[in-house]
Amino acid sequence: MTWLIGIGGLAIGVCLGVIAASRFKNSNPTRILELEQQVHDLQQKHDRYKENVGEHFSMTAELVQHMTESYRDVYQHLASGAQELCSGDVANKLLPASEDIVFNASVNDSALQPPRDYAPKQNPTQKGALSEEFGIDKKKDVD
Repeated sequence: MTWLIGIGGLAIGVCLGVIAASRFKNSNPTRILELEQQVHDLQQKHDRYKENVGEHFSMTAELVQHMTESYRDVYQHLASGAQELCSGDVANKLLPASEDIVFNASVNDSALQPPRDYAPKQNPTQKGALSEEFGIDKKKDVD
């Protein structure tokens, strides 16, 4: 008798489990469609954003190019005016006539040095701060 009650309870439990699973499975197709639509909308929004960023930087590059050309034109105008209106020495000191001097000048590499994170030596025989002997007195204590 105990076996029959156990088997009956198991059968009822399996039936209730199948019914509950079918309800949860079939009850959310609209939610799945909503989520798929939301993912699709977000993907389109992201694609539009990437296009806008590309257009923004393209336009920025064009505007900077125009600004550089305008600056060059203003510089050439000032240089030619200085050459015509000022004496030769003053004009050369104020604005060189050649735009290559300003816009395409190569920087003297020996004049520029990167910042140092150490103190330079005062003379070549001095021990540097990274030396093992730096700051250590080598006096022998005689006892």
